[in-house]
Amino acid sequence: MNLPRIGMIVAGLMLMWQVVVWVTRVPPYILPPPQLVLQAMLGHGSELLRHAGITLFEIVAGLLLGTLFGAGSALLMITSRQVKHWLMPVLVISQAIPVFALAPLLILWLGYGMASKIAMAVLIIFFPVTAAFYDGLRRTEPQWVELAQVMDAPPHAILLQIRLPAALPAFASGLRVATAVAPIGAVVGEWVGSSAGLGFYMLHANARMQVDTMFAALALLTVMALILYFVIDAGLRRLVFWQSEKEGNEE
Repeated sequence: MNLPRIGMIVAGLMLMWQVVVWVTRVPPYILPPPQLVLQAMLGHGSELLRHAGITLFEIVAGLLLGTLFGAGSALLMITSRQVKHWLMPVLVISQAIPVFALAPLLILWLGYGMASKIAMAVLIIFFPVTAAFYDGLRRTEPQWVELAQVMDAPPHAILLQIRLPAALPAFASGLRVATAVAPIGAVVGEWVGSSAGLGFYMLHANARMQVDTMFAALALLTVMALILYFVIDAGLRRLVFWQSEKEGNEE
């Protein structure tokens, strides 16, 4: 994570934002300038942090459960053809139905609490993790597997010592995608029905025409999502250290 580069990007975006406000002279109730958003963030800091903590818990819980279910499904499909023939159509159907359309049903079934928001995040995270991990397991070098079979290695040893390490880079790619989209499920669930969270807070601020407060909540959500992504990315780089070393040598 290159902090100076990130700081320069953020500063450039803030400057562009301010220039747009100056040039277009757009009213603050449509696009507030950065200083008003900062003032709203400082003025409602404790309230924003309280709602941000709830949303963060929903995102992290959904990410953990979605990753576990996704990795487990990929392992089941690679070890059993019968499970693959049954589970693969379910995965495709789950992506054919828009997740946003399922939000009201999840609210109805699981209530207005955290469970429905976590379920929304799990549904969004599940597919990229499963697809990427399964593809990595399936694309293991055939020569490695054949050599292990010639040496009478049991199937579980081939899976744990050959297929899993070979599939970790693909799993890491899928988990990065899942981390980037995880906030969508939690926030959409809060928009549909909730009593707390940044999505809930943004809706109420919008209804009261407090656009600066709404932008403050959006900015906090963005910062929170970026921090989560960079933390996961740093952990994945340590897990798949050989790939990071290869990328560094190529640069």
